[in-house]
Amino acid sequence: MAIDTAAAPLPADTTAPVLEVNGLGVDFFVDGTWYPAASGVSYTVRPGEVLAIVGESGSGKTQSSMALMGLLPPNGRANGSAKLGDRELIGMPSHRLRRIRGREVAMIFQEPMTALNPVFTIGFQIIETLRTHFEMGPTEARARAIELLTLVELPDPTKRVDFYPHQLSGGQRQRAMIAQALACDPKLLIADEPTTALDVTVQAEILKLMRDLRSRIDSGIVLITHDMGVVADMADKIIVMKDGLVVEQGAAADIFARPQHPYTIKLLESVPHLGRSAEALQVEEKGGPDLAKEAPDDRVVVLEAKNMVIEYPGRRRTPAFRAVDGVDLTLHAGEVVGLVGESGSGKTTIGRAVVGLLPVTSGELKIVGQNMVGATNRDLKPLRTEVGIVFQDPGSSLNPRLPIGESIAEPLLLHRGIKGKAASSAVEKLLDQVQLPRAMRNRYPHELSGGQRQRVGIARSLALEPKLLVADEPTSALDVSVQATVLELFQELQREHGFACLFISHDLAVVEMLSDRIAVMHNGKLVEVGKTAQVVNHPQDAYTQRLLAAVPVPDPEAQRARREARDALLDAQRAQLSADEQAQADEAARLEAHDITEAEHEREPGRGF
Repeated sequence: MAIDTAAAPLPADTTAPVLEVNGLGVDFFVDGTWYPAASGVSYTVRPGEVLAIVGESGSGKTQSSMALMGLLPPNGRANGSAKLGDRELIGMPSHRLRRIRGREVAMIFQEPMTALNPVFTIGFQIIETLRTHFEMGPTEARARAIELLTLVELPDPTKRVDFYPHQLSGGQRQRAMIAQALACDPKLLIADEPTTALDVTVQAEILKLMRDLRSRIDSGIVLITHDMGVVADMADKIIVMKDGLVVEQGAAADIFARPQHPYTIKLLESVPHLGRSAEALQVEEKGGPDLAKEAPDDRVVVLEAKNMVIEYPGRRRTPAFRAVDGVDLTLHAGEVVGLVGESGSGKTTIGRAVVGLLPVTSGELKIVGQNMVGATNRDLKPLRTEVGIVFQDPGSSLNPRLPIGESIAEPLLLHRGIKGKAASSAVEKLLDQVQLPRAMRNRYPHELSGGQRQRVGIARSLALEPKLLVADEPTSALDVSVQATVLELFQELQREHGFACLFISHDLAVVEMLSDRIAVMHNGKLVEVGKTAQVVNHPQDAYTQRLLAAVPVPDPEAQRARREARDALLDAQRAQLSADEQAQADEAARLEAHDITEAEHEREPGRGF
């Protein structure tokens, strides 16, 4: 019988460990020298238990787990001990490891689009796993593949078993990969950042699925992540890694409640916690109902959209796709508005239209007084100095051939003709503002960390002192402590420069921290707009309620309560939806019966004479 470790943690001596790791080390040979990536890693995982390995990029958490399955690159080596039951995995020959991979130890990779083979259907890939490890015919294997896709709750599995990876959404691809990982009922499941690229609602579904699966198949799970909300939702035990070393480990409840190591304390303090605006709302509401309402804003309007529609044109028989449908939105000088929603909701499309990268199909959009509907390149050129943008991935948005000093100075040269000593002085001032050493101006983007590149992107976007800044997911790819530093810097710069900001994100905790107001997008429509505290603590729209309920918080007790509340909310909304559908069906049946009765009356002899 499966053990429900969510209800009661497994005692230390109840069952033999699935995995026992002692003194595990990983080294990489680079330029004639062995560099350690992980050293002295030790832990155990028991059946039905979730061990979370947390830490930032470069901490060694992924490489130490890859070593268990023999998946290190050719210049890597592992030492120490890792026993699966009574078998030693470190140093095991490749032909024996191949029999263990997939059958006894399975892995869910971070990015399913690159881990799944794009030229084979997901059904074929699951069937291949099954037939590699078991004597099974193609018909039986296909039936098992459909059963697995049903188990991970992939919609319409009998049809989607023949889909290619690109035909599925991110959440559906992740489910397909989990189905492949579970194909052989492995004893140990390694999940490497399984929810990083997913929206919060899809992430909540995947985490619920993994909780259900661990009790169904009683597998041990090693969860690798830097998201402390996910850790609070899933983990029984936690290992904290920094610079290749384990700095702290223990029960999840103990580490969240009483962290000992300074790095663990810093990591937990860096995590944005949804609900921080509740106190502000209580203070506001005590002042009376009039104060809780949004007062008229007499500041200058820098963005005004009325019934805005943005469509991507169709091709051949494919009709045009309406990405944004009838949006009304206003943004004032000095104000930060958070635009939130899931992937495909239309929020990034609005951001691109605001900076003139996409045309507006119909309606109105005025940016700093410039009408964007039908605007030509000549009309938009003066606007480039008034509007800035911070991209999601600074590594791909900066020119790799230019030192960062030249990248920051480029807008000054193109729009204002500033060069030489004046440009150099401006670059140094901007580097000071984003807290980067002036000596870094001669470095290239690849020589900087992710957080440093993001600071360069912010400095470049502020070079022309814009009145409006569009920030498109500027911290989504950063570690939590780096993210916290960048967000503090962003708040400081916003106060100093006073620019208006449209902050686009799917991280509601970050949006709550930065924004004066929140606008919620769903399927191209704006479903709710209001003050931050009001939207976060008293959402009106059913979609906003689901979105907020899906956000994990870094507190195991609070997260357990939120999970139960979310399940109750979803059940209530499903019941309401079923009731509405039943009412519509009853009304349709009533109207149909009425039409039949009317037709029968019209056929009666003598009727109408």
